[in-house]
Amino acid sequence: MKKLALLLVILISITACSEKESNLIVSGEVKGLKKGTLYLQKIQDTILVNVDSVVVDGEPNFAMETYIQSPQIMYLYLEKVDNNQYDDRIEFFADKGEVSINTKLEKFETSAKIVGSANQEKLVEYRKMISRFNDQNLDLIKESFDAEKAQDEEKLIEIDQKYDRLLKRKYLYTVNFAINNKDHEIAPYLALSEVFDANIKYLDTIYTSLAPKVKKSKYGEELKEFLKERKKQEKLEEKVEEQTEAENQNS
Repeated sequence: MKKLALLLVILISITACSEKESNLIVSGEVKGLKKGTLYLQKIQDTILVNVDSVVVDGEPNFAMETYIQSPQIMYLYLEKVDNNQYDDRIEFFADKGEVSINTKLEKFETSAKIVGSANQEKLVEYRKMISRFNDQNLDLIKESFDAEKAQDEEKLIEIDQKYDRLLKRKYLYTVNFAINNKDHEIAPYLALSEVFDANIKYLDTIYTSLAPKVKKSKYGEELKEFLKERKKQEKLEEKVEEQTEAENQNS
């Protein structure tokens, strides 16, 4: 009898967890869209999954909803009738509440106007600055191509040095941006997505600076686990190097 009662409690708990009320509504308009399917997507266990969808048939307005535990990156994906796979997914930083996404069928991604969370505003600010770094990178690629064509070795060395400095500036900007926005979930997200291979002291600095509520968020917890694994891996590599040096000295 006790086992049966325990089983019922477990079943009720599972049902309650699986039927959590939606706390995120994503709505808006896709101008020019007559027919197609819109999907609300998120990354779950490294896989992109659909959490809601709506079929568009003549009416460009849409609304979808889901439940999220904490702010996170999500996507609005358009499956077009013409099967065009380009410019069909909009990335946004979702938060509990309402998110408004207004865009056009033509240039679906690049014409999107997104309103709804402080993290989204910070993401737009960050992307705007990073686009400048990317433009400079493209200029260096062109310079490198011209130098290779001219077989100018000195120029190629100079371009490599410029690229290294640009990459360092980009990393330092990202680290500083994360630290300056320690009260927002975008901080650990950028650490994980943009500078995950940076010196571990920078990642540690970002994590240590995070506000308590951000440390408990989805990306805060993920950054914590990532740091544990990085430190474990670096200790293992140090041990291997020490063993190799000892073997070389004894040989």
